[in-house]
Amino acid sequence: MMLAAMSTPPLPVVCALIEDGAGRVLVAQRPAHKHLGLKWEFAGGKVEPGEAPEAALVREIREELGCTIVLRAPLPRYTHDYGTVVIEMIPFRCALGPGSPAPQAHEHVALRWVTPAELPALDLAPADRPLLAKLGG
Repeated sequence: MMLAAMSTPPLPVVCALIEDGAGRVLVAQRPAHKHLGLKWEFAGGKVEPGEAPEAALVREIREELGCTIVLRAPLPRYTHDYGTVVIEMIPFRCALGPGSPAPQAHEHVALRWVTPAELPALDLAPADRPLLAKLGG
């Protein structure tokens, strides 16, 4: 077990597997200057103290992508140890909300709709890789 796992509780992080009607999922590319720069991820972010994961995800997607989502189903939580921090991933299957504007890359370099079969070829953030099995990728 790494030191990060022993020193502090996992940091709760929500992520959205936003699916469209064509069987694709939205991925976002991290800015080059950030941790894990230029890696692809499922959009989301940290849960604030006292905030429900569902509320955190709606907030993060609004901030990062400028759109609204409907949470369809929670997926099993899991942890990922980055060495300096352990995160608890809290993923949800989602769809764009009715009348929502199209997602925009407010905090990312690029956005892309991809099929589950295309996901394994992307340079995904390590914490997002376990979700490939949930999408059949």
